[in-house]
Amino acid sequence: MDVPGGGRGFERSSALQRRLHELVPGGAHTYARGSDQYPEDMAPVLVRGDGCRVWDADGNCFIEYGMGLRSVTLGHGYRPVLDAVHRALADGVNFSRPTRLEVAAAEDFLSLVPGADMVKFAKNGSDATSAAIRLARAATGRDMVAVCDQPFFSADDWFIGAVEMNAGVPENTRNQTVRFQFNDLESLRQRFAENGGQIACVVMEAATALAEPEPGFLEGVRALCDAHGALLVFDEMITGFRWSASGAQTVYGVRPDLSCWGKAMGNGFPISALAGRRDLMELGGLRTESPRVFLLSTTHGPETVSLAAFRAVVRAYADSDPIGVMERRGTQLAEGVNSAASELGVEHLVAAIGRPSCMVFTTRDGEGRPSQPYRTLFLQELLRRGVLGQSFVISAAHTVADVEHTIRATREALVVYRQALEDGGVDRFLIGRPVAPALRSLARPRQL
Repeated sequence: MDVPGGGRGFERSSALQRRLHELVPGGAHTYARGSDQYPEDMAPVLVRGDGCRVWDADGNCFIEYGMGLRSVTLGHGYRPVLDAVHRALADGVNFSRPTRLEVAAAEDFLSLVPGADMVKFAKNGSDATSAAIRLARAATGRDMVAVCDQPFFSADDWFIGAVEMNAGVPENTRNQTVRFQFNDLESLRQRFAENGGQIACVVMEAATALAEPEPGFLEGVRALCDAHGALLVFDEMITGFRWSASGAQTVYGVRPDLSCWGKAMGNGFPISALAGRRDLMELGGLRTESPRVFLLSTTHGPETVSLAAFRAVVRAYADSDPIGVMERRGTQLAEGVNSAASELGVEHLVAAIGRPSCMVFTTRDGEGRPSQPYRTLFLQELLRRGVLGQSFVISAAHTVADVEHTIRATREALVVYRQALEDGGVDRFLIGRPVAPALRSLARPRQL
């Protein structure tokens, strides 16, 4: 196994990235994967992965965090998933009628999620959340949506209209989405009061890496939805298979009307799901007297490879304890990183924070303000030492040795970080322009 390190430079990756910008808008297929999210000329273009390690076009080896945008919890190339996929491939991938695998996958899913009576599979999270919105609007006869002030729910207009990067979304669509604050019941109560029975549903994550629900908050959201005739939709894209295989709704004991799943349920294979109460889900079926909802109808939703991968993930979670491993390794990482920061006197500026299985890091300037330049410097120094990641979101494939390497790399990166603080800024240490928010309205400050 190669020793993680970025000592071979990024010449080939940079050339490939330039070509990507000629061929693909933004140079990547997800804004969070864009080169503007990494130090300039240090955005690795990857060629393979194994466990928690990846290799780029220049031959650099990295320990990766936030693998597959948090979709890979068991590791790249996890053998039981690959074996299940190979078996499915041999029998065909896509057919003109449902397969027996669809029955088995649906049964597996519904056995995990006690709050769901029916499920429909799709390919990405936006499929599932947007189908939930359509279903809620049909069920309630209302148009408006209340979304929690959490980062991302969908690439579709109902949500993108509510973010800064909303060019191309009609104003009337933007006005149909209102926001409320996590752990602030009064803010949601206000949204209901202001919009006179027009809110079809409340969409939220039950928890995030940085925010646990305060006692009574989720129960209060459930009660407000019931009082105002709105549906409660939980986004389980991140929490599902990271908080629990049964989702955050089981961890916190609050049952939504609909829930949306994806990411880790396929260990990187493309699969998502919409699940919920039978009376709601049947509005998209053949056993309803109501006008039918065009719920989800996708060519690739039932393809066999991803369903087989999902079933293998379910077995892995039943036979072993990936979440426990992530919690333990994440705790080890947090303790090591935060100890190094304290030793170097920057613990109030740089810290590993959040749920151990889903951690992020802070990067603040000398005044204690969140700083993109200092974040970029930290990313730069980690890359030089063989650590790739916009976060410290761990997987069950990270070993004790991988975590120890990351802690050493972080300590060395923090030495440079402290030098920049003493220097009054990053200019002498940072190569290129700082990273920029992914969902910003203009290409500046990382315009090409």
